[in-house]
Amino acid sequence: MARPRATRANAFAALLAIALGFAIATQVQQTDQSGLEQLREDELVRILDDVSQEQGRLASDTRELESSRDTLLSGVDSSAEALKSAQERLDTLGILSGTAPATGPGVVITINDPDRKVSAARLLDALQELRDAGAEAVQIGDVRVVANTWFADANGGVEISGRRVDPPYSIKAIGDPATMASAMDIPGGVSESVRGDGATSTVRQADSIEITALHSLQDPRYARPVPAPSK
Repeated sequence: MARPRATRANAFAALLAIALGFAIATQVQQTDQSGLEQLREDELVRILDDVSQEQGRLASDTRELESSRDTLLSGVDSSAEALKSAQERLDTLGILSGTAPATGPGVVITINDPDRKVSAARLLDALQELRDAGAEAVQIGDVRVVANTWFADANGGVEISGRRVDPPYSIKAIGDPATMASAMDIPGGVSESVRGDGATSTVRQADSIEITALHSLQDPRYARPVPAPSK
């Protein structure tokens, strides 16, 4: 085959590719470096505090699980300990699945939307921020939020899993109050986005709130438990 010739067009294309690659690399490097550099000192301190609190919570959970494991393996009063562990697990699953009421520290978020401009996507963003901040149970209006909860716009309101919710929107979340409140107020976050919609939001931290809305479980249409293997 003939050897390719170094024409002016080929040289120009090569220079263009090099310049484009350099520009992309420079942009990626600047993006990586500016992720935290653009934040104020108080914002950096708040992020560090949130990370420290989350680390402490995970360490505490790890110690509790290891203690339960050691007690079960020791065989000392194993029946009572196993029953207690099963009941605690059942209570936890009830809260996570939304079939049991929950109480604990958390936040109450109120979104006043007189012009009805806040969309379902905005409420979903708020839910995601709360979950990322460690929310363990959430209620919006009279609807308990669970893993398969869905949101849709509905003529000046929002439909949540088939139930209409009108403003002002009330969101209750159980978890670390300071962490969740900080998550709502991060630059470009939910509070700022809500203001951009022409609405207002308030976040109230509380030592104890109650989430009483319950989720009704439905039998799965397709999924079935895996049969236990025969011995």
